[in-house]
Amino acid sequence: MTISPPSPGRSRAGKKRPTPHLNATCELADRVQTLLKEGDVEINGHELDIATVVAVSRCGCKPFIERTPKLLNNVEAGQDILDAHLESGSKLYGVNTGFGGNADLRTNELLALQRALIQHQQSAVLTPRDLGAERDGHDDTNSHSMPSAWVKGAMLVRCNTNIRGHSAISLQIADTLVEFVRRDMTPIVPLRGSISASGDLMPLSYIAGAVQGNPDTFVRTGKGRDFKVMTARNAFKEIQRLNLEDEAKHGRQLVNGRSIEYSPIVLGPKEGLALVNGTAPSTAVACLAVYEANQLAVLSQLITCLSSEALAGNVEWTHPYIAEIRPHPGQVEVSQNQRSFFEGSKLIEGLDHADRYKEGIVQDRYSTRTSSQWVGPLLEDLLHASDQLKIELNSTTDNPIVDLQARDVHCGGNFQATPVTMVAERVRLCLQMIGKMLFAQTSELINPAYNNGLPPNLAADDPSLSFFAKGVDINMAAYQSELAFLANPVSSHVQSAEMHNQGINSLALISSRYAMQSVEIVQLMSASAIYVGLQGVDLRAMHTTFLAQFKDIVEATIHQTFGRWVEDNEIELLINAIWGSIRKTWYVSASSDAADRCEKVAKATVEPTLSCLGRFDRHHDHDRGSYQERFARQHKAWVETLQKVMYNAFLLHRASFFDRPTTPEYLGKGTKVLYRFVREELGVPFHRGHIEDPVKLDSLDGRPVKTIGSWISVIYGALRDGRLYGAVMKATQ
Repeated sequence: MTISPPSPGRSRAGKKRPTPHLNATCELADRVQTLLKEGDVEINGHELDIATVVAVSRCGCKPFIERTPKLLNNVEAGQDILDAHLESGSKLYGVNTGFGGNADLRTNELLALQRALIQHQQSAVLTPRDLGAERDGHDDTNSHSMPSAWVKGAMLVRCNTNIRGHSAISLQIADTLVEFVRRDMTPIVPLRGSISASGDLMPLSYIAGAVQGNPDTFVRTGKGRDFKVMTARNAFKEIQRLNLEDEAKHGRQLVNGRSIEYSPIVLGPKEGLALVNGTAPSTAVACLAVYEANQLAVLSQLITCLSSEALAGNVEWTHPYIAEIRPHPGQVEVSQNQRSFFEGSKLIEGLDHADRYKEGIVQDRYSTRTSSQWVGPLLEDLLHASDQLKIELNSTTDNPIVDLQARDVHCGGNFQATPVTMVAERVRLCLQMIGKMLFAQTSELINPAYNNGLPPNLAADDPSLSFFAKGVDINMAAYQSELAFLANPVSSHVQSAEMHNQGINSLALISSRYAMQSVEIVQLMSASAIYVGLQGVDLRAMHTTFLAQFKDIVEATIHQTFGRWVEDNEIELLINAIWGSIRKTWYVSASSDAADRCEKVAKATVEPTLSCLGRFDRHHDHDRGSYQERFARQHKAWVETLQKVMYNAFLLHRASFFDRPTTPEYLGKGTKVLYRFVREELGVPFHRGHIEDPVKLDSLDGRPVKTIGSWISVIYGALRDGRLYGAVMKATQ
């Protein structure tokens, strides 16, 4: 009985489902680009988003405070309410009391108390190298200071919190924070020392020190040759100089009828506490991690498709019905995205219907076949993480807080950054899962026992002397081991601190820092997986096109050699038998050098030829012995000829393919975009094997010869600066 395959294009297969994660990721990337084009962005305490944090902290977008009457009134009202409580004799935590476990102490020295707060928190380590020029690589320790982008993000987030009116802080201080960001004056903040309990006290105290003009607080400014470090006091002088230059060019800038002047600030009652008692550093770093993780999650789906094409996979696992009967939103989305990426591919099968009569393994292995079930839940987690951060960005994280409606002051724990901790923990786990999948896919591609007929280590030349991807395989194992370690929870390592007042603390900044480390490792793994995957599809296309062209040569040779010995109706049977053997043996012998491979292929034609001979003999009973003898002699000569012809044809085809790969013609809609970006825009070539040794050769066909790691580094650089993500987003359209 013949079972008809499902008809391609059924309504179920063609039905489009929502892709919330992909849509959100694309919208986020688009908004960052929009903000960069606009150059400026206004914050009001209620509408800050991850894209704005990215645009300001990394890309130089300039933040301004939206000076609406409501915002200005709220900021002023917060201070007025605090002053009224102080005048009535209220004892307010951190305003006229001691801090933390010393909250039983009282003082009337309100300004001195704020200085004391900043003083005791500025207690972490910065080395002379951290405070000097850019690191030269000769130090045997890592930097002890935060990246400038993290600090800028923290300043933006803290300003957005402070202008909500609940912190009793002056608009002057909030505006000074964003002026430092606008002028690229970034405080140098220690990397370690925060437990994110009463907020990120230590990091924010160094930012507060900059606002104070502390001569022992330092800021970075500029890049490259323009990079320099100066004291916070001198930073104010530089800001004033720049403002005077702007006034000379554009006229005096007025706000509410007054000229803006920036100078070191004496912190008023609670203003020091308002600056340091919050989650801004943790939140800013988590925003950057989530932004990258979302894009890496989309990229991982595209890399999976690339790996499947390199493996000549059977992708029936993308059929919508599979997700329809287990309709987790993430799984449904990944399946649909992958079907879109595969559209038009000539290297895979099973996208429209499955071949139930194929030889060999009938289904792909887990690393690709279960990718929608593996990645789908991660998309759901990342969407939830983004939602949580959006809430945190527009929340008041402080203590005490001013109740503008009730004109009261409340003591609470909004500084506890546990929501951010949970975001960072989930992000690290998601990244570990992505990394594990990429590692499994690249391992499968590199191993000839699993890669469906590709050479060992994806060597384009003779594998006995060329081990192209073997080092990458080891690298991926190292990356994955470190990534798996980083996926362990940080929140389970809480220590009681500060006289046991902070008996529980979120460790959000530590968790967010590790999330950024995980991002970096998955970027390394993604760059490596892309490089390996592109090598794989090039090899798959090269061998596929070679066999397609060589088949004509084989048919012509068979006609020429055996045409006089067999009937016309028999020649087609002979061609089919011999060609089936040639094609199968070509892939089975992928671990052999080209000459040995062609010899094995030629010898493998003996059995099918003799089998055909046995069937043909009955037509030549009159001279069976003579016929068999002559046929055997003719076949022996043909085998020798086939071996030589195939070897020469392959060398010519390989050289031609090296010069002009035709791979894009065989790729799907999504992977084709990725291929062209890496091969054409980045200039990362198809690796030709042993010849590509910089020790022996400077250039090859007009392009440089680099180490394998240097080419992967080019891809990694495009990941780090966002160019590759642009190509990925294009592939999703």
